[in-house]
Amino acid sequence: MSRRNDPQRTYQEFTVAVNMRPGELSKWLGTEKSKQVGWRRRGDQGGETVGHRSGRRILDLLRRRRGDLSEDDYRHMRKVVGYVRRHMAQRPSGDVRDTRWRYSLMNWGHDPAKGPLPPPGGPSRKALRRHGTPPKERRGPGR
Repeated sequence: MSRRNDPQRTYQEFTVAVNMRPGELSKWLGTEKSKQVGWRRRGDQGGETVGHRSGRRILDLLRRRRGDLSEDDYRHMRKVVGYVRRHMAQRPSGDVRDTRWRYSLMNWGHDPAKGPLPPPGGPSRKALRRHGTPPKERRGPGR
């Protein structure tokens, strides 16, 4: 099994990338701002955006037991992790609290206003909160 398809690694990366709780995500998905951002499939003019549909699926994944997840669920988790990483790398300058960029990420379960996404393989957001950011000399290059 490749590292990319390792269910344990996928689950861990997914839980780091999705930093919104189920209640927060559910409430957000019910807002008009959530429904107005994102890409619509061709021919789906008034329908749901891809990100909003993904948000509903993420909500379902968050509420299910880990043992009940299928290979298709893990595939979607990898898609979510990839989306969040790509879009975090495209962060616009300035205050992002009221931007379509943030709203789109929130549809995918990640609120960038909650803090930066830790690098892959690095300490989790929870560990950073518990122990604080390491001193500059202990951080990796460029951090």
